[in-house]
Amino acid sequence: MMGSPENEDEGSETERPQHQVTVPSFFIGKFAITQEQYQVITGESPSKFSGIKRPVERVSWHDASNFCAKISQKTGKNYRLPSEAEWEYACRAGTVTPFHFGETITTELVNYDSNYTYGSAPKGEYFQQTTRVGSYPANQFGLYDMHGNVWEWCQDYWHENYKGVPSDGNVCLNNDNPYRLPRGGAWNSLSQ
Repeated sequence: MMGSPENEDEGSETERPQHQVTVPSFFIGKFAITQEQYQVITGESPSKFSGIKRPVERVSWHDASNFCAKISQKTGKNYRLPSEAEWEYACRAGTVTPFHFGETITTELVNYDSNYTYGSAPKGEYFQQTTRVGSYPANQFGLYDMHGNVWEWCQDYWHENYKGVPSDGNVCLNNDNPYRLPRGGAWNSLSQ
């Protein structure tokens, strides 16, 4: 199931209605792209918070797509941004709770602006910057930092809700919105 159920108090209307999606097999990175990886492939280092094992940040959707094109060219393998359905499937890792680790979010599990709590979660330490990739527990698929630290770009165009989106895991391209879709939250975002 993709999206936020109607009875989820803090769920977003942009992630409704909840709906069944069939996602074909795919591969996705275990960690967000690090500054070191980005530098090797692009020759650039746009991040504000430096550290070779920190995720690259301050990259546009076009920057992320260009990174995929460059790494594809260098390796001879096809790399691309995930569809939103692929991203959510990878993030949820077979769970049905708001977060892959349960019903609420804390700074022991995610790097986010903990001044804003989710549900009954307590406020935690707000780091005010990114942290090294893999600093928090992996989900059941072995993927790290799917919630928080840095936003992760998807191929899809932004859409206001899930009405009319593909149910086969493909990219949502059928709208007039020029904006692309980030998922997962970041070090400076509210608990999501």
